[in-house]
Amino acid sequence: MRYLLDTEVWLWSLSEPDRLNDATRNLLARSGEELFLSAASSWEIAIKSALGKLPLPEPPASYVPKRMEAQGIRALAIEHSHALRVYALPHHHRDPFDRLIIAQAEAERMTILTANAAFRQYSVKLHWSGR
Repeated sequence: MRYLLDTEVWLWSLSEPDRLNDATRNLLARSGEELFLSAASSWEIAIKSALGKLPLPEPPASYVPKRMEAQGIRALAIEHSHALRVYALPHHHRDPFDRLIIAQAEAERMTILTANAAFRQYSVKLHWSGR
């Protein structure tokens, strides 16, 4: 199966794994799963880090790719079709990063690992990751 990690779940997997449920921790530890992180997450991390809202031990440009590689997580680029698909999403949630991740998961037929209850309002496959 192909999984797209939302930003929060990925960050928790690195620094606060106890915030993730056992099923998600096991899924992330299994080899053979196709795990992806959206460029939208990198964009969100870069913005929040630059604003001082997300302290990281090193700049995002090195932090993100190093940890993705260590976890065996692939990059998911943002395509024009992904960005344009956001237009058709219902306005249940205003966060632009989350809306893009939802659009990408729909377009690429991926399951999102999330602990964000707002994602439940969309017709996208979810793997609940919170406790």
